[in-house]
Amino acid sequence: MVADAGHTPGHTDFDVLILGAGSGGYACALRAAQLGLKVGLVEKDKVGGTCLHVGCIPTKALLHAAEVADSTRDSERFGVRASLEGIDMAGVNAYKDGVVARLFKGLSGLVKGRGITVIEGAGTMTGPREVTVDGTAYTGAHLVLASGSYSRSLPGLEVDGEKVLTSEHALRLERVPSSVVVLGGGVIGSEFASVWRSFGADVTIVEALPRLVAAEDAASSKALERAFRKRGIAFRTSTRFSSVEHTGSGVAVTVEDAKGGTSVIEAELLLVAVGRGPATDGLGYAEQGVAMERGFVLADERCRTNLEGVYAVGDIVPGLQLAHRGFQQGVFVAEEIAGLAPVVVEESAIPRVTYSHPEIASVGLDEETARSTYGEDAIETLTYDLGGNGKSQILQTQGFVKLVRRTDGPVVGVHMVGDRVGELVGEAQLIYAWEAHPEDVAPLVHAHPTQNEALGEAHLALAGKALHAHG
Repeated sequence: MVADAGHTPGHTDFDVLILGAGSGGYACALRAAQLGLKVGLVEKDKVGGTCLHVGCIPTKALLHAAEVADSTRDSERFGVRASLEGIDMAGVNAYKDGVVARLFKGLSGLVKGRGITVIEGAGTMTGPREVTVDGTAYTGAHLVLASGSYSRSLPGLEVDGEKVLTSEHALRLERVPSSVVVLGGGVIGSEFASVWRSFGADVTIVEALPRLVAAEDAASSKALERAFRKRGIAFRTSTRFSSVEHTGSGVAVTVEDAKGGTSVIEAELLLVAVGRGPATDGLGYAEQGVAMERGFVLADERCRTNLEGVYAVGDIVPGLQLAHRGFQQGVFVAEEIAGLAPVVVEESAIPRVTYSHPEIASVGLDEETARSTYGEDAIETLTYDLGGNGKSQILQTQGFVKLVRRTDGPVVGVHMVGDRVGELVGEAQLIYAWEAHPEDVAPLVHAHPTQNEALGEAHLALAGKALHAHG
């Protein structure tokens, strides 16, 4: 079943020992157990990790509550007379916590049902394939490092959890702040800015890079900025954080623009959303010889570290810090250990979604990357406006589907903006991963009226353009 990897018979506690029970860790555990391997899962907090307890799930619950608030506030335009009396944060939190509790109960049951040994406590790597928890050493024929990430701050910026918050603190707020400065205009910052604006707060985003959600296609950033401006969300790009002072009513944040000019933004709270760092400090990785860089664990495309039998998955490995990436890598490693030779998880084929209002979803390469990869003249793009999509008109959302393709070749990038477009990224992922040409997608029948039609229409238009070009 599994090679003993040099241990004497009976010495190894587990076939697979996993440090961290977040998305990557628990996925690896569940799949390995399913494949008949003996699994040990070490977790200092709760099974499910950041995503389930203080990340994806609770933030998306808040975003849905925000969508309900917006729908109520704007109900008149649909001919429905309703009034928004206010936001009951205790009620919102009860709804959010209920979603998390139900999912946690289900996951805990799954883990128990698969016969996985959960070792509760803070684990440290103390040998080549050994983890020590509260003085007890556990060994595995294979060790999987899956210790996840934490909310980063900036040098000199002290998070106090009261006036200066991380996303974890923001999820536990018992009131809607009157005003917030959001430091960081990436995914997390944009999502919280969207929620708080929907709940009635004044919001200002401060972003050091030239545009919001800078990892997305430039057209998507532009569309989000336009939508945020319309919603009254203020933002300052190419602007750096200098310092923060506590005031009687909140905080005074000093920022510096691209020309070196400074200004002060006052608000009740400062949310620090400058990204997440790898949670590897003090876990013994470097001491045991694991190759590291800037706190990240270095692993190859098969999630192998430089140490025999030691793997790393999820946010501690350089790349996209997404729960579904960690999850897929966890499954991959379990299958790799079991000898199934699974297909490598390709980074560019991982779908990305920002759940703001409007949403942004993408897979594959953005236009700029595609042109630098394949050549300026080897790429063509097409943008289909959601204004022509019946369901988007019904939902009263604006945005687009942008396709990036190699000239006379496959689609290498799909970028979408609009409410609920995150639900469309599944088909977009198939199109990209299967290297489909627009002509392959164009004949597919998309249900009417759905937003999904927009994907079909975009490919139809691109296929038609190609045909006319040869006419």
